[in-house]
Amino acid sequence: MKNFLQFNMREPKEGECKISYSQFSMYSTCPKHWELAYVKGLRTFNQSIHTLFGTCLHETLQEYLTVMYTESIKKADSIDFKAVLKDKMFTQYKKAMEQMGKHFSNKFELNEFYDDGVAILEWIRKRRAEYFSSKHEELVGIEVPIYHPVGHEGRPVFMMGFLDVVIRNTKTNRITILDIKTSGNGWNKYQKADKLKASQLVLYKEYFGEQFGIDKESIDIKYFIVKRKLIEGAMFPQKRVQEFIPASGKPTRKKLLTEINAFVESSFKEDGSYNTEREYPAIAGKNYKHCKYCEFAEDDELCPMKNRIKLK
Repeated sequence: MKNFLQFNMREPKEGECKISYSQFSMYSTCPKHWELAYVKGLRTFNQSIHTLFGTCLHETLQEYLTVMYTESIKKADSIDFKAVLKDKMFTQYKKAMEQMGKHFSNKFELNEFYDDGVAILEWIRKRRAEYFSSKHEELVGIEVPIYHPVGHEGRPVFMMGFLDVVIRNTKTNRITILDIKTSGNGWNKYQKADKLKASQLVLYKEYFGEQFGIDKESIDIKYFIVKRKLIEGAMFPQKRVQEFIPASGKPTRKKLLTEINAFVESSFKEDGSYNTEREYPAIAGKNYKHCKYCEFAEDDELCPMKNRIKLK
């Protein structure tokens, strides 16, 4: 299976425009934000303790799964999570700080997140069999690349993404795509109902099937959500892992494809360059919710407050 995927992987070519799901998500939330960040090229590198922790926990858990599936459970269980996670967080923080030119956290916060990460990894190791089995499963890949055309045929705009974990059931031949998410207390009903949040894996399911010629109905998707914190004094058993399976049937995928194709066809020209001739409205959302995490929220020259559309 791994050799089959490698044979069907397509490398980007010169002149092609690469987009990500996060771009589509940004555009869907506020077209003006996307225009300023990408069309005008004003986006800046901005790391946070949350993104740093997410990256480092991803990599550590992926390392554990790689050893478990390709070598042995015993060897995977012998991995020193404390040392691996600590080294990754230190290296990542140093790299991010050099890029940003300033500190964005402190030793107390870093230690808190580190301790949370160790607790998560130890919890998963003890309950590994509930989520991962080497008996009828094989690891297809870690960070499996997706590179698929978007919009009209021939338009050089491609969606680029990476699948955290891809597993195949050797008994049923079904594929499972896992997306690892780090969260404070898990996803609540509102986060689960957030279509933009849940649709990333839905799109990846569609493109994965298309790219590798796999029946989409034989592909399962699942968000593997790990919680940093548990509720203190709870009267019921708590888990560090929350699994969420979004709807991903053909109608759901078709609707999503229509939306992302519309984004590309209205925002990119036939040659793949940005469409600078159209207007990109600033959608502030209810109570200016969309402006809360926007890097241009305080820049009234680039995004005048009077032009922002506030929704009810």
